[in-house]
Amino acid sequence: MTPIAEGEAWNLTDLLGRPMGRITEVSAKQFTIDPEGYALETMAGIEHGPFASLDAALAAIEKHTRGVCRRNPGEDQS
Repeated sequence: MTPIAEGEAWNLTDLLGRPMGRITEVSAKQFTIDPEGYALETMAGIEHGPFASLDAALAAIEKHTRGVCRRNPGEDQS
């Protein structure tokens, strides 16, 4: 997951760098998951939100895909 410019959306990519969609903060503490590309099949049937936090959205992806979501290692997490 990599933040997009203003930090109100995050691009999702798999470990091979393929686009998987994004998570968007649509309002205060309201995050939605928007799968696309390779993730349409992988995330078919996932709850799209809203979620109360970015971490809650990531946890939903992890639970649905039985995988691990990580922030981009180069991302400033301060």
